[in-house]
Amino acid sequence: MEEKSKPDWSSFTVNQPIEREKEEIVNAWLCQSQLEKWFLRLAEFKTPKGEVRKREEQFHPGDHYRWQWHGWPENVEEHGEILKPTDDEFLRFIFGKTGTVSVKVVKENDQNILRLTQSNIPVDEHSRMNYYVGCKTGWTFYLLNLKSILQNGPDLRNKRSELQMD
Repeated sequence: MEEKSKPDWSSFTVNQPIEREKEEIVNAWLCQSQLEKWFLRLAEFKTPKGEVRKREEQFHPGDHYRWQWHGWPENVEEHGEILKPTDDEFLRFIFGKTGTVSVKVVKENDQNILRLTQSNIPVDEHSRMNYYVGCKTGWTFYLLNLKSILQNGPDLRNKRSELQMD
């Protein structure tokens, strides 16, 4: 009888094929104005000296962020730090208490694939549901929305404040 391996609740990967050039995919992640087109209601970045970056200005390792989402109350926000990317990543950041997120574009069978990995997720029961399941579900949606936006489709986010998502 084969032994079942236990699931690894400390990390997950979400892949999304996107029919766009790598540079266009990467640029959608690197400044406030771009992140707000497909992901966030507010994506504020501050330098290590506490200066707020301009909307079109690219953020850098050492910067801190404050993020808010459409469909969620003002008091629901995430804070974290931009880290130095490693290997072939173009972005790495601390995602609040939920772990570390790394993002890269890989080419497989002549297709650009956006690959997001969230790791260092706490493995207690609360974290399994809220961070592993919740974040994986959220990232799957937002990467699909990025694909839709980049491929000239609709913005799939709920932007109606009266329809709260909590």
